[in-house]
Amino acid sequence: MERESTSSENAGIDPKGSTASGIHPGTLAVCLACAAVVAWFYFFVAAPGAGGDLSTLYWLETTWNKETDYEHGFLVPVIMVGLIAFQWKNLRNAAGSGTWAGLPVVLLGCLFFVAAQRTGQPRLAVGGLPMILWGSSLYLWGWKTGRLLFFPLFFLFLAIPVPEFQQATTRLQILSTHLAQWGAELFGIQTVVQGTEIRSLGEKWEPLEINEGCGGIRSLMALIMIASVWAYLAPVSLWKKALLCLAAFPLAIFGNMLRLTSIFVISEYGNPHFASNTWHDWSGLLLFYPISLMLLLGVHSVLEGGLPWKRRKKIAVRTIVHKPVEAN
Repeated sequence: MERESTSSENAGIDPKGSTASGIHPGTLAVCLACAAVVAWFYFFVAAPGAGGDLSTLYWLETTWNKETDYEHGFLVPVIMVGLIAFQWKNLRNAAGSGTWAGLPVVLLGCLFFVAAQRTGQPRLAVGGLPMILWGSSLYLWGWKTGRLLFFPLFFLFLAIPVPEFQQATTRLQILSTHLAQWGAELFGIQTVVQGTEIRSLGEKWEPLEINEGCGGIRSLMALIMIASVWAYLAPVSLWKKALLCLAAFPLAIFGNMLRLTSIFVISEYGNPHFASNTWHDWSGLLLFYPISLMLLLGVHSVLEGGLPWKRRKKIAVRTIVHKPVEAN
């Protein structure tokens, strides 16, 4: 005799009370309540050391400028939300019973917020936000959901300005200066370097100073952000993802060398005013990023053994041949 289906089964609810999507309505209500509490502290409570009555997240928004070399900061929360939306279907399917292991993570994030209040360092509070959100996801929906949300949530770390960041770029400035001089010599341009300043021996153009931004730190930070997302989305093993992320460092330095070299070439053989103004402002978008992304694609192709999309297509069309079963 067949067992009659219960009303709960017909409604798509399992014996534990979870919906077909894996998210219990009560859990969703708790999630919304927690989100409201977190939003209150981060959007409306003044952050000590931020100046005036700025909240923690509003202070963070004010730090995304040229002075801090964190102009890419505006893109980080947008990408973070996009990655969560990209994984939304998987998140719904992965949601299950929560684990108490999430509570220590939430507590650690709260301690970061308290430390920020005591020390006057709003960046500590921002650093605690991914911990609070990730720990909450563990507590409410378990490890499978936490695994999917780990990278998107902690991606926010790339938007937090590091103290005295500009002073740490001095060596990068010097390296960029000497690489640019070497690149200029390949095109027959004789220059002399004084610190981070490059002069033309033929005095065909005014001396050019390689400042913090031109040293490549902005390009490096932006490429690290792009390479991290690229590696996260790439269907490759963990060690290959790590190599894709690490590739951002040499590729950013090489791409910035080409950009600076192009400025010297145009100054020497073309229009110095155009090179140091218009081309200087647009060469990152027109030269650095296309070349850097192509090189990153090259690294990915080497790791995959071919162009990624062709490799995936080749695997997808691979068929399995079954031997015919002989009749008795």
